[in-house]
Amino acid sequence: MARRGGKLLLVAAMLLLGVSSTAAQDAQVNTIQDIFRHLRTCWRPPSPAKARPLDITVVVSFNRAGNILGHPRITYESAEASDNDRLQYRIAVMEALQRCTPMPFTDAMAGAAAGRPFAIQFRNRKTSPPTQERRA
Repeated sequence: MARRGGKLLLVAAMLLLGVSSTAAQDAQVNTIQDIFRHLRTCWRPPSPAKARPLDITVVVSFNRAGNILGHPRITYESAEASDNDRLQYRIAVMEALQRCTPMPFTDAMAGAAAGRPFAIQFRNRKTSPPTQERRA
């Protein structure tokens, strides 16, 4: 199973590296919140016909020019996800990163963000899972 997961990650990484990227919009990214806002504009989750909704987190760093530094790393996926769900969401995450890079950093933000890892959550759930409350 771990070997199959490695293949899924490899496919997603190849998608990221194999296609040229373009900026999603011209707005300058000047704060950390702007980074997350900018990435949300690029997020296109897979259709429900392709994969069940799940949450996924990727850690990514950027260089001063706003390009991805190194390889993005998936650090979390919903436990109930099937291998197909994971693959579809990994592809969607890598496509979102492609659409949003190079990140249009201001000069000040370029220096602050360069090399810093950002953990970015991509969520596709309409509602949060129910929580169990205990009454005293």
